[in-house]
Amino acid sequence: MRTRPHRFGKVTTGLALASLAVFGAAAHAQDSSNKKSQSRALDNISLWVGGYYTNNDTTIGAKTGFLNTTGDVNLEDDLDFKKHKTVPRARLDFLIGEHQGFTFDYYEVDRSHSKSLSEQINFLGQPISADAYVKGNLKFTFGSAAYKWWFGTGDDVFGLGIGAAYYKVRYGINGTVTAMGQTETDGASGSTNAWAPNLQIGWRHAFNDQWRMYFNASGVKKNGGTLNGHIWDAALGVEWFPWQNVGFGAEYAYTKIRLHQDKRNYDLDLDMKLNGPAAYVRFRF
Repeated sequence: MRTRPHRFGKVTTGLALASLAVFGAAAHAQDSSNKKSQSRALDNISLWVGGYYTNNDTTIGAKTGFLNTTGDVNLEDDLDFKKHKTVPRARLDFLIGEHQGFTFDYYEVDRSHSKSLSEQINFLGQPISADAYVKGNLKFTFGSAAYKWWFGTGDDVFGLGIGAAYYKVRYGINGTVTAMGQTETDGASGSTNAWAPNLQIGWRHAFNDQWRMYFNASGVKKNGGTLNGHIWDAALGVEWFPWQNVGFGAEYAYTKIRLHQDKRNYDLDLDMKLNGPAAYVRFRF
């Protein structure tokens, strides 16, 4: 069954808005005595909007004659994809009471590139020119929603979250080779998606009302189904709030994605590593 590319974005947005509508009033209705007992490392509502400047290392394995039947293609080394790309990312956290709440995370990696080759080979003493054109594209979408428990009321709190993640892969590698007046075209492409359980841990520390430090980590692991594998994500960062409700966040993040499309015939393997700095505009209420 086909899934529209923005389906999860709509689902996540709907869940977030519905949850905020139900619980937002309660969060704002807390009196001053309750606020004093809540850790200043946490916010009632917290929105992150920014970009993840990634260093990419991506390998796709697919069944195709053009790629020597079951070959692997590294997008950066073989197809000259740029090693660095800014990936948009957004997060939303909000509390229900003082120690529980929801957290949402969404990002999308969308990359495409083409490469032309021209080589001359010697066949039976005769020079023969061969021209090739290769185009690759990869779009990986990830979103998660989790219920989170926070432990601690001082300047340090620790969190544990359980929820679900949605991920989708759309890929294509196509090539055309022309030699001795003959042209041959081959390639592989496809699109697949899956849901999987998501486990999260976190740590927050408040130095004061303006400066905070944090660590986030999450893991997705799925066995069986049409798209199985694991996704790990971790980030260490700092926050600075020069104003009461608006500030900035900076972190260094690492993401490891390894997925396999499980069919009777070997069809797709995706091995992608992302790492690099990320920056956010932060809103808290």
